[in-house]
Amino acid sequence: MSISAEQRRRRILEIVQEQGSVRVMELAEGLGVAPVTARRDVALLAEQGLLQHGYGLASWPEQTPAYLPVPLDQARPGANAPGEHRTLGMLVPSATYYYAEVVRGAQAAAAAAGARLVLGITGYRPTEDAAQVARLLETGVDGLLLTPSWDPDGPSSAQSADFADLDLPCVLVERRAAPLTAAAAGWDRVCSDHAYGAFLAIRHLVSLGHRRIALAAHLSPAGSGVRSGYLAALDAVDLGEPVVDVIDTYSLETNPAGFDKAADRLIAAVREHGVTAALIHNDVDAIMLIQRLRTVGVRVPDDLSVIAYDDEVAAFGDTPLSAVKPPKREVGQAAVELLLERVNQRRAAGAVLSPRRHLDLLPHLTVRESSRALADVASNVDRSSI
Repeated sequence: MSISAEQRRRRILEIVQEQGSVRVMELAEGLGVAPVTARRDVALLAEQGLLQHGYGLASWPEQTPAYLPVPLDQARPGANAPGEHRTLGMLVPSATYYYAEVVRGAQAAAAAAGARLVLGITGYRPTEDAAQVARLLETGVDGLLLTPSWDPDGPSSAQSADFADLDLPCVLVERRAAPLTAAAAGWDRVCSDHAYGAFLAIRHLVSLGHRRIALAAHLSPAGSGVRSGYLAALDAVDLGEPVVDVIDTYSLETNPAGFDKAADRLIAAVREHGVTAALIHNDVDAIMLIQRLRTVGVRVPDDLSVIAYDDEVAAFGDTPLSAVKPPKREVGQAAVELLLERVNQRRAAGAVLSPRRHLDLLPHLTVRESSRALADVASNVDRSSI
């Protein structure tokens, strides 16, 4: 009798835990599957941190994984019971850049639980949200992961109404419904805490001696969190009001006039307002703005320390950029696990739903070459002549 992918992976974990280290070929033979299947299973489990994988061996980690099911013969929260199958719909504005990592995390968690993930991609078009959800419902999904193309500060009343009648488990992903609304009360949520990410950046710059710190950020849901965190961080470290107003950033590709205006404002912030450091959302804009700054003699980090927000490509700038990285993959994984738990509770006769959860996962700051102590900048620099 064949076993499900979830049962097979669970058996691999049991064997490796018992033996400490096992050749992948031996796992394939013992499970009666093709070597390529065993390699894929081991690679997936290693990607999730449950195993170590290398040189044809699957090894048990030196430290027990934090989310390993104990004991192994019990399904972890959200996992399917034997013979059951789940299909999860995932509404995302894009499957590239930021959301590519969220989708990969969701897919890894779904595959580990034997569930199928189906995408609906809106291209950041709010009018497409309802149409894509309707298409996902037609495929017979058991639950929905929702990242609607809402306004930067949250959904309007009309946007919230698009999903008011959904009669199946839903989890918001990297989105926050307006407080004290039916959506906020009725749906679970998993998000990156972008405000905390901005705080990490400002705290690091302040530790380097910077006091005149600017923010350049997109008008987006993530950018909205970065903006609120930036203002809160300035207050928390007693820097008072921003030296310059928040600079709205735009992609050079899609809005060259907006990009030029942002670059001019950042140059003026350095020359006219004595700004010595900046947090820029996102990576691509940070790299492009730094290139523009260089053409007028503003050097990073000699004249301006920079921290980028997203850490997708920050390490690949001419000067590798210090960057805040939201936990995108972990957000996708946690959202799937939470949604599967809700789906299973809904299917269980007489099951009592646990309280709704709003999970905020914390970003991480990686320090590279673009942020420098203020004391390392020449004190006799005439910033007006940069």
